[in-house]
Amino acid sequence: MESGLRVLLLTGLVAAMTGCSLFGRDDAPLEDAGASAPVISPEVERRPIRTPKIDTENFEITAYYGLISVEDFGSNSIYGARIAYHVTEGLFLEGTYAMAGDVDRSSVELLPTDLLGSDRDYSYYDLAIGWNLLPGEVFIGKNHAFNSALYVVGGAGNTSFAGEDLFTLTFGAGYRVLATDSIALHFDVRDHLFDNDVTGVDKTTHNIEFNLGLSWFF
Repeated sequence: MESGLRVLLLTGLVAAMTGCSLFGRDDAPLEDAGASAPVISPEVERRPIRTPKIDTENFEITAYYGLISVEDFGSNSIYGARIAYHVTEGLFLEGTYAMAGDVDRSSVELLPTDLLGSDRDYSYYDLAIGWNLLPGEVFIGKNHAFNSALYVVGGAGNTSFAGEDLFTLTFGAGYRVLATDSIALHFDVRDHLFDNDVTGVDKTTHNIEFNLGLSWFF
């Protein structure tokens, strides 16, 4: 009888210990009272960011005005228009037509000689391919940034000068700054190369042009 009572007491004790361990299994571990809070509480202030609204259209039309130095005939004002199609972010195709009006007299014509007569008009057109080399930004003050790009162009076309149509190669570079989402400012330098014998010597002439333009994306 006593042995049976001992077995019953031992069984109850084991059950009680098992129940205590089960009930205490979900308790959270006690925090270390000696642990200290972080000395620095990181607080990052987010500043508002305005993303540029660049027009997504691929066509660009430009009106420009500048100076062209016609070799042997001095510098003359020139005006024209360009239309470009932006194939990719870097590559674009461009067509140009420009007129310089009556060119100045050459040094040879300071003598009693008239090389050109009344036909002193100068005009040209060309087709070119361009590539944006260095896209970036222009900063004016601390709060204004404008998208920009340095680009190069090369192409071929025709120049009408001294009553002749002359095959012309054109090479140059330019700088474009987006003033708004659809309006851009251009500064271009271009060299127009063609063979000319109007002064009596058949040679390849370099006719350097500088111009400022205003363009619109559409």
